[in-house]
Amino acid sequence: MSVVAAPLAEAKARIHARLLADGGDGPLAERVAALVEEEVPLLGTGLRHRLVAGVLADVCGLGALEPLLADPAVTEIMVNGPGRVWVERSGQLTRVPIDLDAAAIEHLIEKVVAPLGLRIDRSSPLVDARLPDGSRVNAVVPPLAVDGPCLTVRRFGAKAVPLAAFAPPEVADLLAAAVAGRRNLIVSGGTGAGKTTLLNALASCIPASERVITVEDAAELALPGEHVVRLESRPANAEGAGEVRIRDLVRNALRMRPDRIVVGEVRGPEALDMLQAMNTGHEGSLSTCHANSPEDALSRLETMVLMGEVQLPLAAVRSQLESALDLVVQVARRPDGSRRVVAVAEVLAGPQIVDGGPRTRLVADADGLIVPPAGGEQP
Repeated sequence: MSVVAAPLAEAKARIHARLLADGGDGPLAERVAALVEEEVPLLGTGLRHRLVAGVLADVCGLGALEPLLADPAVTEIMVNGPGRVWVERSGQLTRVPIDLDAAAIEHLIEKVVAPLGLRIDRSSPLVDARLPDGSRVNAVVPPLAVDGPCLTVRRFGAKAVPLAAFAPPEVADLLAAAVAGRRNLIVSGGTGAGKTTLLNALASCIPASERVITVEDAAELALPGEHVVRLESRPANAEGAGEVRIRDLVRNALRMRPDRIVVGEVRGPEALDMLQAMNTGHEGSLSTCHANSPEDALSRLETMVLMGEVQLPLAAVRSQLESALDLVVQVARRPDGSRRVVAVAEVLAGPQIVDGGPRTRLVADADGLIVPPAGGEQP
């Protein structure tokens, strides 16, 4: 710690303690500025502003991570236990000159989870949460995190990314027409490939007059329509009660008179409810799943459905898939950090071949349109 930084850190700790003890009235920023003036009256203007900002970040935000959260270029923040912090900018991982000890990381985690009524300790060492801006937070503490508490923040994109940024014009037009034409789409890809961002872009093509219900485990979607209802699942509380699953919300959404249902991500038995919604009058619904290709996406959906309590034959599951889904959109992250649609595949209905599964036909790849979907140039 530098000669200047040490006194500033001590002053910040004293000011923070006085704020907690005094509980005064008035705007917080003004109170902090007044305390800074009292504690270090000879401090220069630049350092004074820096000290005020640091105290406010500790009191209202995530302390040393606040500058990173304010940087629009940062898409991910990774705290790998005590030591330096890593960030992702434009798809590239870099270290930043911020050092946090275990106590500071635990304090940050507690500031995130406590207002949400969540719990994290040695008996419950994993937690998923959401910041007020929609950013997703994952925390792991010992004994699972061997080298100390870890914190990962996936930033919520404040700026919408247009569909044209993901694909060539003819592919973007195809996808926009598919959404407007009420085709059922699923976006597949790996972690960090841009599935949710692409889902947002696709959903922007939904007519504003339609009623859309979104279901997510952490609310990230920011649909532009005026008639959007957002539902978010809830984990169990410290006593193990109060859990509301994605599956429960999908079923409830069917009772809310939706024109479309958008499920942020299917990971388990809720896949069956989503497929049934697509098959029972809610055409134009959208979702995402983790998969390496369109064929893998269909296989994963099959597996998710079979994980549920309802013991359906595999042939019946595949029949549901073929009837419900129209297109699978594969998105991937390129080496330069950009996210692009690398394949659009049409799900073809046909004879039930248990060993073969649902069939797909490639409609477009990363270079552009290959062949229009069955039925003409428009999907």
